[in-house]
Amino acid sequence: MATMTIPAVIEGGKASAAPPLGPAIGPSGANIGQIIAAINEKTKDFAGMSVPIKVTIDKTTKEFSIEVGTPPVSSLVKKELGLTAPVKEEAGVKGKKSIGNLTMVQVAKIVRMKRDAILGKSFKSAAKEVIGTCLTLGASVEGKDPREVQKEIDAGKFDSVLKE
Repeated sequence: MATMTIPAVIEGGKASAAPPLGPAIGPSGANIGQIIAAINEKTKDFAGMSVPIKVTIDKTTKEFSIEVGTPPVSSLVKKELGLTAPVKEEAGVKGKKSIGNLTMVQVAKIVRMKRDAILGKSFKSAAKEVIGTCLTLGASVEGKDPREVQKEIDAGKFDSVLKE
C-alpha cells in the first residue's frame, strides 16, 4: 500500500489549497477540495489558533485520513477567556488580579477538545485537570478559586454539565 503522510500546521477552520497543503496533496491524485473541507470541519473549533494536522493519503485508492493535534490546554483556556495578549506574570499571584473567569460549560468544551490528550480517565477528572490549568494561569472558574470548584466537582455539584 503506497501511502503518503503530510504534516502541516494550519489555522483552525481555514485550511486552503494554497501552500503548504495544496502542493503537498496534489501529487497524490486525491481530491484536494474534499480533503481541505474535511480538515476545516475537523478544526473549526480551533478558529484563530494554529493547529498541527497530519493528512495520510492512500495513493492507490485516494482514501485519506486526518489526524488533528490540539493546542495546549492553556491556549484553549486563554481563547475561551478571549485573551489574545500574553498573560502578565503577576496574574494568579495571591492578591493580584484574575486574568478572567471560565464557566463550567467552557471547561467541558475544553475537555471535549482535548479528550484524547488529557491524562484523566473520567470526564470529571479531565475537567479537574483543565481547572488546574486555570489555577496556574490565574483564572477563576464559576467566579471562584479553582481549588474550590475542584472540591465541588468531587461533591457532584456539576454532574449535569460534566457528562461525556
